[in-house]
Amino acid sequence: MEEMEEELKCPVCGSFYREPIILPCSHNLCQACARNILVQTPESESPQSRRASGSGVSDYDYLDLDKMSLYSEADSGYGSYGGFASAPTTPCQKSPNGVRVFPPAMPPPATHLSPALAPVPRNSCITCPQCHRSLILDDRGLRGFPKNRVLEGVIDRYQQSKAAALKCQLCEKAPKEATVMCEQCDVFYCDPCRLRCHPPRGPLAKHRLVPPAQGRVSRRLSPRKVSTCTDHELENHSMYCVQCKMPVCYQCLEEGKHSSHEVKALGAMWKLHKSQLSQALNGLSDRAKEAKEFLVQLRNMVQQIQENSVEFEACLVAQCDALIDALNRRKAQLLARVNKEHEHKLKVVRDQISHCTVKLRQTTGLMEYCLEVIKENDPSGFLQISDALIRRVHLTEDQWGKGTLTPRMTTDFDLSLDNSPLLQSIHQLDFVQVKASSPVPATPILQLEECCTHNNSATLSWKQPPLSTVPAEGYILELDDGNGGQFREVYVGKETMCTVDGLHFNSTYNARVKAFNKTGVSPYSKTLVLQTSEDTDSEEQTLPFPVPSERLPLRRMSPFSSTLNLQPSFPGRSYFDFRSSPHQLSLHSSLQSLNAPGCNFETQSASYSQLGKYTLAWFAFDPGSAHSDIIFSNDNLTVTCSSYDDRVVLGKTGFSKGVHYWELTVDRYDNHPDPAFGVARIDVMKDVMLGKDDKAWAMYVDNNRSWFMHNNSHTNRTEGGITKGATVGVLLDLNRKTLTFFINDEQQGPIAFENVEGMFFPAVSLNRNVQVSAAPLRVKRLPLTAASKAAHGR
Repeated sequence: MEEMEEELKCPVCGSFYREPIILPCSHNLCQACARNILVQTPESESPQSRRASGSGVSDYDYLDLDKMSLYSEADSGYGSYGGFASAPTTPCQKSPNGVRVFPPAMPPPATHLSPALAPVPRNSCITCPQCHRSLILDDRGLRGFPKNRVLEGVIDRYQQSKAAALKCQLCEKAPKEATVMCEQCDVFYCDPCRLRCHPPRGPLAKHRLVPPAQGRVSRRLSPRKVSTCTDHELENHSMYCVQCKMPVCYQCLEEGKHSSHEVKALGAMWKLHKSQLSQALNGLSDRAKEAKEFLVQLRNMVQQIQENSVEFEACLVAQCDALIDALNRRKAQLLARVNKEHEHKLKVVRDQISHCTVKLRQTTGLMEYCLEVIKENDPSGFLQISDALIRRVHLTEDQWGKGTLTPRMTTDFDLSLDNSPLLQSIHQLDFVQVKASSPVPATPILQLEECCTHNNSATLSWKQPPLSTVPAEGYILELDDGNGGQFREVYVGKETMCTVDGLHFNSTYNARVKAFNKTGVSPYSKTLVLQTSEDTDSEEQTLPFPVPSERLPLRRMSPFSSTLNLQPSFPGRSYFDFRSSPHQLSLHSSLQSLNAPGCNFETQSASYSQLGKYTLAWFAFDPGSAHSDIIFSNDNLTVTCSSYDDRVVLGKTGFSKGVHYWELTVDRYDNHPDPAFGVARIDVMKDVMLGKDDKAWAMYVDNNRSWFMHNNSHTNRTEGGITKGATVGVLLDLNRKTLTFFINDEQQGPIAFENVEGMFFPAVSLNRNVQVSAAPLRVKRLPLTAASKAAHGR
């Protein structure tokens, strides 16, 4: 029952409730404490003035918090009455249990009456110290609040159940053992508190003081006070008002405000509320039981954490010691190499010193001998040996000149220790998850009905197995290089559909996918074989599984073009048949755009066919890589610009092999600008005219003439320009590595550029005076090159 003690203590004095009263907010206060925290309010806020004005309708008038605030918004601990200059600002205090309370605005009048009978100052206000709700008392004062007889009974039983010695109820800090009890005050005193608070003089001299044990017995045997009506003090509660949710007396029903309310028998409602409280306690008891079990679990976790911490610290120390030992061993090895180099250098230098010393001794001896020979006066004898001596001197001199006087070894050590990788590894040394908290996700399943290829792009879709219970945090899509090489990651993320752009035409790619979470990665899915578009002669097939248009795949460029494009694209449609083997799935596709009904491409002549088979390229412009001034419309098939300066926009499709042709239509052409058409790398400059840098190959054209431009070099001025409605064609022959331009199906100038190779994207630069659209697919004859025209006599 010790946990219940806080429920039995007054929030103001911190002691057990004495004559508790119930505030309208359902909190309790000692009657004496309630009187101590009363505050007098201005006359205009009194209940009488409110009733006179017709604004008051209840017995207890709660203060308008906009007009009167007992606590500041910052809860600074100070209370004030806004708008009333006469009201003092009084700092709040804290009760023994930590609840903020207000001291009385003025000292209570000296009286020997009980708190219930003592007069209350006019227009008094009381604030609940727990919920801070304020209310103005009516004429009844504190007598208007009902007594909490149940709480008194619980406190009596609690105190009687405590076997320890009775404590003084007035000690402020550590309560001392009580020595007496006043039967009239119903308070236990220790000797110091009795002399200070209950002196034996005046009216208190008539009070009867008894030993604490006798006072406990007298408390136990005293009859329980009967709860009486707050409005009619001589009447006991006999009924229960359902609307006001409070007990009432017979006189309240006859002439009071409850006369028109629904009432029920007091005993019946007592049993009903007891039953409801018991049912509520059952649920609370279950929660308390779970809380106790949880606390046991937490305490066990504390013990386990301490044990695991000791074990982990020992493991960490062992691992660090192993690293230190390995570093010391490596240090010894490196020092051995330094010592070896040191000994080698010393040996070489010492050998050279010894050799030079011997040579110097020989040279000095020869010099001294020659000097002595020169002193001889016998010409014939001198000439007999002079030639030999001269040769010996020259020979000795030559021996000194062949690097003999150059050190064979430097003093510097040609060793350099690179410790930066090791220091970086030490700085990056950190903990990793070593225990799997959950299994790895299941192997993803490729959704063949949604996989397709379009032009040189491939769209793949996958999903988790239906019965998989382990969630995946993301997926890794891998693709080979189209030649059976090793796989590379092309996408890592949470999406389950991805489009890879920039693949080679007429190539076969293998694709696979795996899932991952914090624990690890799943096995790979089955390998899917993708065949990109081959040529225009593919036969039309049936589309058994169209890709749903509501699913926009994530678009990625091929890793083999070293570019990435994360912009969403249109779901591609392709025609494919499906065949399977135990370990491989195969997907063959051809372009829908090249196989539309009635679309037949004819070669014009033998010379025309020798140029290679054309692929009519379809593409949309790419908002992701374009300059911010470019304006897109018509599903990204039409572009213009908001600036007077030239801005570059690329197509979404890249080319690296084969022969490709596409057309652009000039929808708007004002004030004779110079738009440029051609091809470019993915990293071309976007804020200058196409062809200004070395990443673009272009033809810029006005209304009268055109020029070819690459790396800001202008060549081949050609007559003939464009107007509104003109069609500009671009022929990219990567087999012959050439680039050719056409205007209205006529070749414009010679072959514009040669030796072009790599990955190229269709490109346009334009300003606000031009609007260009990718030409719609149509059945037409492809334009003839100059060689083809010559063959046909055109």
